[in-house]
Amino acid sequence: MSKPQASNSMAPNSSVAVGNVVFDNRAALSLIAGPCQFESRQHAFDMAGALKELTGRLGIGLVYKTSYDKANRTSLSATRG
Repeated sequence: MSKPQASNSMAPNSSVAVGNVVFDNRAALSLIAGPCQFESRQHAFDMAGALKELTGRLGIGLVYKTSYDKANRTSLSATRG
């Protein structure tokens, strides 16, 4: 009985650009981050500023993402926003 051989082939490289940030197997690390729920305009700007400063220091790309409508809450008394 022959032993199965491991495949050395990889899926073709896919590339996705969000603004000037590129996600790709050959590109440098980039981060998609932000709060799970939109709390307020000021909170969004504070978080975006902190993430921009951090990723700037690390030399990595950033795509800021937050949700304005989280309808899938587990508690009926939780905020929807």
